[in-house]
Amino acid sequence: MGFATDCIHAGQEPDPTTGAIVVPIYQTATYVQEGIGKHKGYEYARTQNPTRRALEKNLAALEGGTDAYCYASGMAATHAVMSLLKAGERVVVSDNVYGGTHRLFTKVLGRYGLDFAFVDTSDAGRLDETEGPFDMLWIETPTNPLMKVCDIAALARIARERKALLVVDNTFMSPFFQRPLALGADIVVHSTTKFLNGHSDSVGGVAVVKTAGHAEWLQFYQNAAGAILSPFDAWLVLRGTKTLAMRMPRHEENGRKVAAFLREQARVKKVYWPGFPDHPGHDVHRRQATGFGAMIAFDLGSLAAAGRFLPALRLCSLGESLGGVETLISHPATMTHAGYTPAERDALGIRDGLVRISVGCEDAEDLIADLKHGLEQV
Repeated sequence: MGFATDCIHAGQEPDPTTGAIVVPIYQTATYVQEGIGKHKGYEYARTQNPTRRALEKNLAALEGGTDAYCYASGMAATHAVMSLLKAGERVVVSDNVYGGTHRLFTKVLGRYGLDFAFVDTSDAGRLDETEGPFDMLWIETPTNPLMKVCDIAALARIARERKALLVVDNTFMSPFFQRPLALGADIVVHSTTKFLNGHSDSVGGVAVVKTAGHAEWLQFYQNAAGAILSPFDAWLVLRGTKTLAMRMPRHEENGRKVAAFLREQARVKKVYWPGFPDHPGHDVHRRQATGFGAMIAFDLGSLAAAGRFLPALRLCSLGESLGGVETLISHPATMTHAGYTPAERDALGIRDGLVRISVGCEDAEDLIADLKHGLEQV
């Protein structure tokens, strides 16, 4: 089946009881059993839920995986994947990674004996400089928020040589634009909150796997740890994926126009978007993805400039998150990456004047007019 067809139909059979075309919300805590050990595949809602399972099958199909497991948030999905490791094992991580991921790794999982090394994975050669073996390579591409591009196929080869797992956070691109498993990754994670849901009304996460062994563990962990996606949230994401193939081209079309506008503005010091031919990762991204997406970062030069620009906007909404049909804009230094120390942010290039925008599906001309008005206040 084609991608758009899978978005609408994969994992979503008509309800066997009523024939309902949309998967129902099975809002139940438990299931009646016919006798000891006799049930219809469902025992307890933490363990199994038909709505959640339909979403998991849908997302596995979209990413080209063997199976998928959904969790209560993107961070819960990340934690689930990290549970594949044991104390003393080592993880190499993209240095310019989402602040919540950095916080989980360094402040929580580091206490339990996992060792993390943060490396510029946009240069695959850097991994050859990493001393000692590693057991997992965790990357974002493009990275959040500086849009660095990692060569998934090259990093997959290195991971295989080291007998390590390659995990790719594909939240920024969605499977519409990029499918890491086909490029050699072992596991893909998403915050389903973002483009997969697409409507800023659900929080969730998913891990999509290639091997039965990883699927078996992640299913066990999902039940054992209990950080499950609710039936209603699963239903919301299923509704969102039905329009994914229609939304993503619009996001990118608007993103292209907004990025071009920002690059022409004297008050904007630098624009980070992989669609520009002179972006350092442009050629790699064009080779491994089918589009450049709607995530853009740009530097206004100072905290004071950002402080004048952001409150002046009327259409672009200042807030956490991304990937909704409405345009969301954020200030990484005080929002998504506030958990980094000032020195760490400075070393990475996440300056106080940096702004990140998730371009939505409004009319591009209206977005540009709003951004122009904001820039006039800088």
